[in-house]
Amino acid sequence: MVTENEKRYLRELAKQQRELANKPVMKERERLWYLHNSLQGERPMVVMEEETFLEEILPPLQCVSGDGKWMEKQILKTILPEQLFQDDKVVDDVFKVDVQAEMRLFGVPAKKIFASDGLGFHIEPVLETLEEDMGILKDSAFFYDEEETMRRRDTAEEVFGDILQVRLYNSVNHWGFALTEKIVTLMGMENMYVAMKTEEDDFHTLMSRLVAEMVRFLRWEEEKGILFLNNGNDYMGSGSYCFSRELPGEDFQGKVLAKHLWGHINSQESIGISPDMYHEFIAPYFSRMAEEFGLLYYGCCEPIHLYWDRDISRYPNLRKASISPWCNEEIMAERLSGGNVIYSRKPSPNYLGIKKEFDEEAFRKYIRHTADLTKECKTEYIFRDIYRLNGNLEKLKRAVQIVHEEA
Repeated sequence: MVTENEKRYLRELAKQQRELANKPVMKERERLWYLHNSLQGERPMVVMEEETFLEEILPPLQCVSGDGKWMEKQILKTILPEQLFQDDKVVDDVFKVDVQAEMRLFGVPAKKIFASDGLGFHIEPVLETLEEDMGILKDSAFFYDEEETMRRRDTAEEVFGDILQVRLYNSVNHWGFALTEKIVTLMGMENMYVAMKTEEDDFHTLMSRLVAEMVRFLRWEEEKGILFLNNGNDYMGSGSYCFSRELPGEDFQGKVLAKHLWGHINSQESIGISPDMYHEFIAPYFSRMAEEFGLLYYGCCEPIHLYWDRDISRYPNLRKASISPWCNEEIMAERLSGGNVIYSRKPSPNYLGIKKEFDEEAFRKYIRHTADLTKECKTEYIFRDIYRLNGNLEKLKRAVQIVHEEA
């Protein structure tokens, strides 16, 4: 339980968030985001995603209770970026409580062995050979802990509901529709690649079953009432934000359906296959998944230029495409110039995440290259996967300033 001392402290944090939310700059950023996402933007937007280096900027937590800790950490994650580097994220007066829901795909547990120190993990395949092993797959099981969800919501309301608006949201769908990631979790990447060549029909069957399960999951979420509009200050895609006047659409009658939402799909695991194989084994299923959403963000770290012309460019409802450090910028800038898909650039994290020192000249030159290429594009810069700052927090603020100047 939250103690009285924790409650007083959390209320002070909530007041700090509300104070930031009331600053005129937040309304201006919100205005710019709505224009940007409707392809009428006045300038590129810049986001510095702090999740991967959060431990370097997060002060020691003062709360000791379980509820106190998650509320404290969430508010700090909201206000610290604005205090430290002033990117284009919007601080609002909302505190979001994530619904406690999950999907257990095909009723089989994932088997991952994580490195004791670092980011790596090894997958113990559940499926070795599709012909022999696919029989173990059952219908997926879906779970929603409504009691715990409402308990968390009520706790937040009781602590600071008079200061911040407490709302439910659903983070399950942020990354939940990366289809090939789920296949790799079942098979391992090598087995997935081999199956495409040696068990082609079975692989198509597996992909079809997977899409059917994901669509069934969406219908279940709709029925349970745990989908929420994400057309405002909501995270989606690999780092971007959802402000949109186009959603939920004119047919919205109050019940939130998948078609009223932004969705995100990616296939980072496809980087080892040819465009022809992507077209045959991946594209039909991703296209079907894309149909479910009102607007779509495609991609994460994969080099999408390899599959753009024939497939990705044709996915339904596509509005943003991730241009990772492994993308051919020249090709993608040409393809997206003057079009209706936003060039969502992911700059290399190496300029900020390798050394303590920040080579501003090299970084400026790097950003200027993108800016020169994308003069006819609608562009956003999303900094992700910066795992170490090495104690130099100031370089985050300088990086945002430089991108704004160059872009």
